[in-house]
Amino acid sequence: MNAQQAAEKLSADIDGAKVVEFRDEHTLIVTRDTAKDVLRRCRDEFGFDFLTDVCSLDHFGDDPRFEMVYELYSMERHDHLRIRFPLSEEEKPDTVSDLWPTANWHERECYDMMGIEFEGHPDMTRILMWEGYPFFPLRKDFPLAGRESDMPDVAFTNPAPLAGGPFVTSPSDASTLHREPRSREMD
Repeated sequence: MNAQQAAEKLSADIDGAKVVEFRDEHTLIVTRDTAKDVLRRCRDEFGFDFLTDVCSLDHFGDDPRFEMVYELYSMERHDHLRIRFPLSEEEKPDTVSDLWPTANWHERECYDMMGIEFEGHPDMTRILMWEGYPFFPLRKDFPLAGRESDMPDVAFTNPAPLAGGPFVTSPSDASTLHREPRSREMD
């Protein structure tokens, strides 16, 4: 059974589930309450034995604000299926680290960067930012210039200089030192 057939079968079995196809990729949109069962069935019944990624989207200003995205892969069939579901700021998705060990760090990254905590996760601690950091850098309400910090030698003590955007370069044969606008400002 391929990804399309699995998505259609799950959609028929689960109230409110919807299949979206775009560029030969199949996405099954479910609810937060059915997500863990759907993900378990994807692994056990449909052979999606590898979780390649767990990520989240911030739809700042909308309700629900977040959307969880799970990228599944079948090593035997070389087949890919995406599972998505909306999530409000107050909700916590269930961990899938008990289904796929690779989810452990992916879920910790979602917590660290977006502030989404996973119910039942064995170690819901930051993985990129330091403990005690009060912000979530990938949320859309996080300022592009960064936030001031009182922690010297760990991060900028002033907002990072991002005039012109991060890593804006001009196409040329010159070295990065000469293409990067901020490097010229430091001369």
